[in-house]
Amino acid sequence: MLFIVTNVVLTLMMTNKNLIYIAGATGVGKTELSIDLAKKLKTEIISCDSRQFYKELEIGTCPPTKYQLKEVKHHFIHHKSIHDRYNVGLYEKDAINKINNLFKDKEHLVLVGGSGLYADSVIFGIDEFPEIPVAIRDEITIIYNDKGINYLQKELKKLDREYYESVDIKNHSRIIRALEIIKHTGDKFSSLRKDIKKIRNFKTQVILLECPREILYNRINSRVDTMISNGLEEEAFNLKKYSKLNTLNTVGYKEFFNYFENKLSYNEAIEKIKQNTRNYAKRQITWNKKYYDAIKVSSLEDSKKIINQLNI
Repeated sequence: MLFIVTNVVLTLMMTNKNLIYIAGATGVGKTELSIDLAKKLKTEIISCDSRQFYKELEIGTCPPTKYQLKEVKHHFIHHKSIHDRYNVGLYEKDAINKINNLFKDKEHLVLVGGSGLYADSVIFGIDEFPEIPVAIRDEITIIYNDKGINYLQKELKKLDREYYESVDIKNHSRIIRALEIIKHTGDKFSSLRKDIKKIRNFKTQVILLECPREILYNRINSRVDTMISNGLEEEAFNLKKYSKLNTLNTVGYKEFFNYFENKLSYNEAIEKIKQNTRNYAKRQITWNKKYYDAIKVSSLEDSKKIINQLNI
């Protein structure tokens, strides 16, 4: 009885806690705003950027700088290797455990990152699927590497038309994941999705950072130039022997891998990185429309001014 009462009290206490999710397209300025907000609230940051998890990707994923990481405690930055098996289901469990522990001492936490599915796993929860045998994962990955995403798109359309019609068919990770589950279970991926929102012991407030499209694209182009100056080519070159890993099928790396294999010229690779990053930003903008009750703020304003305007 004491155990039950204690948990009820803890749940009531936790519902007063506030998770603030800073959403927005890549390059819009989420990192700066999240750090300034966390400093004001004297709290810590939970990252939901699925490529900043990997310690080998230091330049191409634009993680917070070493100085920024010292300013505010971050979680889920460079805590994994590209060789580790990690997915949104594992992240959800890790992130919720970390958040619940931090809320024992904190009133607010800041969630930030451009990986919408990973953010939603924290805010809403995701469906739980069976563990996929390594042999099946490797089989699908080999097919993807040999035949490309177009072949997998056709396979998904044939095996599960319903999910094919709803998924971002350019997102290879989601297509691979669906085909793995179909192969393992023999069921359609769509039939296993319940889309039932999980109960969280905290409130969530979404702040959507927006920017005029032309300015955003200029920022993206400029940021790519900065990454090149900082040594992205060398970083990609040192990782090229692992280019078949799913974690490295990432903008900024896959284009350089094609350059190293003489499939693109150097200038073409740079332009492809910029183009693919802009296309990714478009998909993020579309995804973020689902947060209909978000507080929308302009990235053209100073982050401290934005914070002063928020009712937090």
